[in-house]
Amino acid sequence: MAIQWFPGHMHLTKKAITERIKDIDVVIEVLDARLPGSSANPLLAEITGHKPTLKVLNKQDVADPARTALWVDWYNAQKGTRAVPLDASDPAPARKLIDACHLLAPNRGGMAKPMRVLICGVPNVGKSTLINTLSNKRQAKTGDEAGITKLEQRITVADDFYLWDTPGMLWPRIIVPESGYNLAASGAVGRNAYDEELVALELLRRLQHHYAPLLEARYKLGLPPGAMAEMQDDELLEAIGRKRGAMISGGRVNLQKAAEIVMTDFRAAVLGRITLETPEQFESWLAAGLAQDAERTAKKEARAKSRGKGSGRRDPQSGDATAD
Repeated sequence: MAIQWFPGHMHLTKKAITERIKDIDVVIEVLDARLPGSSANPLLAEITGHKPTLKVLNKQDVADPARTALWVDWYNAQKGTRAVPLDASDPAPARKLIDACHLLAPNRGGMAKPMRVLICGVPNVGKSTLINTLSNKRQAKTGDEAGITKLEQRITVADDFYLWDTPGMLWPRIIVPESGYNLAASGAVGRNAYDEELVALELLRRLQHHYAPLLEARYKLGLPPGAMAEMQDDELLEAIGRKRGAMISGGRVNLQKAAEIVMTDFRAAVLGRITLETPEQFESWLAAGLAQDAERTAKKEARAKSRGKGSGRRDPQSGDATAD
């Protein structure tokens, strides 16, 4: 199942960012530290790639610290980019973002040359919480669902530091299937764009191999060590549903309800500190996705070329092709 979600306001956001970026000194892209590669928007990189970028790995307090360190190193190795792990609700490290922006744009600052920063990210990544922390005011709406912010707004963080907030934006076509599932699991995708049971199964497939002790601690399934990794994902989801009482008539498990339990627990971070991908994994997924996309494009072009060649009609007497 391919997961895609690009409602109309996101198209307007793309246009607004394209216009605004001309006057911006630094771009802050807020990422979900639990999926730092999947939550990085390639469309934003295309639009803002010529500007210094600060990657904020938000929600680091609920992410796997060892994997977060790998991602910080991975992003810091990229040209014109700095990475900062952060818990957006903690005011002390949030204020450090101002200093990080000045390091990326050292010639900006003071009333004559105020720092102009664009903050962006996929939906439900914690961007609005970060803005409210930076400005010490409740200026941006927050909520645990995709698409809360709908309009661009300018926020004054300091007398010489202006922040432009933009609505959360995905990209028109997600070519990395694993990223689509991770984004859906995190709540970055609208609920009408995916099947919760399928997303929960993909989420469990990742967790059972890397975070089995956390699953056992949460759901108390009573499995012997190593047994969870050998289970099929649907068997694991059924076991969780049975343990949590998600039952329907006939003693069957309500898999939809079980999927909702797993997804809610992941989003609320009650499972523990989890990161769904490493830089190495994401690079592998991306390479495969790009290859498959190139193959699809080549086949589409070949079909179009074939239709073009066959678009002429044949003279009924001579059999020669003639123009339509």
